[in-house]
Amino acid sequence: MFSINDETSAIYDWTLNLSKSIGLNDQAAQISTVCILLISLLLFILLVDYILRFFLHSTLLQLIRKTNDQWGNYLVQNKILTYLTRLILAAVTQQLIPIIFNGFPSFNSLLYKILSVLILFFLFKLLNGLLKTGRDVLRMSKAFANKPVDSYLQVLQILLIFILITLTVSIFTGSSPWSFLVSLGAASAVLMLVFKDTILGFVASIQVSANDSVRVGDWIEMPKYGVDGDILEINLNNVRVQNFDKTIVTIPTYTLLSDSFKNYRGMQDTGGRRLKRAINIKISTIRYLEDVDILELKKIALLNSFIEEREQHIKEYNSQHNFDTNIKVNGRRMTNIGLFRKYITFFSKSNPDVNQEMTLMVRQLPSTSKGLPLELYMFTNGTNWVFYEDTMSDIFDHLFAAIHYFDLEVFEEPSSDDLRSLIQMKILDNN
Repeated sequence: MFSINDETSAIYDWTLNLSKSIGLNDQAAQISTVCILLISLLLFILLVDYILRFFLHSTLLQLIRKTNDQWGNYLVQNKILTYLTRLILAAVTQQLIPIIFNGFPSFNSLLYKILSVLILFFLFKLLNGLLKTGRDVLRMSKAFANKPVDSYLQVLQILLIFILITLTVSIFTGSSPWSFLVSLGAASAVLMLVFKDTILGFVASIQVSANDSVRVGDWIEMPKYGVDGDILEINLNNVRVQNFDKTIVTIPTYTLLSDSFKNYRGMQDTGGRRLKRAINIKISTIRYLEDVDILELKKIALLNSFIEEREQHIKEYNSQHNFDTNIKVNGRRMTNIGLFRKYITFFSKSNPDVNQEMTLMVRQLPSTSKGLPLELYMFTNGTNWVFYEDTMSDIFDHLFAAIHYFDLEVFEEPSSDDLRSLIQMKILDNN
């Protein structure tokens, strides 16, 4: 049971007598006493906070960074010093609150319990931060490079949360934590049956939060459940997602653990969206280039310097090996497909809507019955859907129009008009 010591009563009585000495009645004196002590407590807490921040964040942190700078970074990243400061402030406040509400024992008791829970919460956050710091340190070790350190951390986090809940219930009910655990054990079978989905959702919420696998606003894709859109809400039992067709899909929270899903947050954070599409080139149109063709292609500004440099390199190589260049297959020659591939590369590098800091290449894929795929693999300079589609369309609009300068053709399946024309030509030939 909460008790008030003599020093606490003496401070309260002295302030109360001071208020009465200026002519206030009993009720006004009590209110005045509480206000004065509250303001004094606030000023004292601000002073303690300033001292702690100066000592922990300046002196202690600099000392740690002198011995191991990485440790200091982890301490700041996991907010160890911040939660330690809040824990000390909550403990100091709990000890000083009885002075202020000495005349209100029931309210004093409630505040004491609330602050006790607050101390437990900051202690949990501090221990959780220490565990994360330990995880980060272990990740630097080669011995734990391939070990599931996050899984160990999650088990300890769940244990800490269980202890926090048990002690919180014990504080507010006034009963022993052991009696709560015994009661919980007896009712666990019923609770598991009645609250199965809630318990699964609770565990999933903890793990999703600990792993930071999804957040509100993330674009996720789960074809199995028809999910392809932005997360609107994550709660204990379900996750609400708004698809791009504006339909709303609700899935159980635990499916984020039991099923796989694709999260596009990484793409949005990097600021570039992947463009991966191929042009199927008709293989019969691929050929070596004649001198007249090369002269014509030199007129293309993006290729002029490359062709001249390539010509010089090919000429030196062929002369060194004394190839008979009258036979085109001998030695090295430029091809229309090769120059077209280079043209696409230079065109993409000159496009301000293409991200130049990320992977950018034009590659050949294995040939198929539909021709030779020439694939563009690059990233746009933004992730907005409309911008992405516009950029991709602009690039391929240009390439489909430019391909004829290289005497190449895009592979197309025969259409009904093609077959009809072929039949008519055969009829004319027979006649």
